[in-house]
Amino acid sequence: MSPPAALPPGDLPAALRSPAPAAQQGSPPLHEFALADAVVKAAVRAAREAGIDRVEAVVVRVGELQQIATDLFEFSLTQVLPPSDPLLEGARFVVEREAVVFRCRVCGREFGTGDLGEAPGADEAEAVHFIPELAHAFVRCPGCGSPDFDILAGRGVTLERIEGRGGDLPGSP
Repeated sequence: MSPPAALPPGDLPAALRSPAPAAQQGSPPLHEFALADAVVKAAVRAAREAGIDRVEAVVVRVGELQQIATDLFEFSLTQVLPPSDPLLEGARFVVEREAVVFRCRVCGREFGTGDLGEAPGADEAEAVHFIPELAHAFVRCPGCGSPDFDILAGRGVTLERIEGRGGDLPGSP
């Protein structure tokens, strides 16, 4: 068995080249790799269940509250592909960001992070990344000041669509 090929430093995402501690960069790099591995495994399972013989594209939606380093996540998706599985050979992974949308339970106003006077700091964002319900401790409705709101969009990671030959998943073109 031969050792894995090493990428030149210039080909690595910035989050892996940076000398800053992981806590200053957002999520630790291993988080993105583990998430990418789970996405690839879910895509393979869903494609096989749908009878797809060759996946051409996988569209993944990542919520803003996840605090994922997008470039590192995209890089990770290419690194965790099964090396001998023709199902994903040549597949494109498209990562779409989904902005967070909150709805105040008191006044009904819908708002996002751009509507907040002051965005939560790095420590607060990291806490919300791991436990999205903690947003209630750091975010207030810009209309009435209430911390009582629903998160309508912008959390989680979703396999939005899988495109391929030999079959299609619901929602695929």
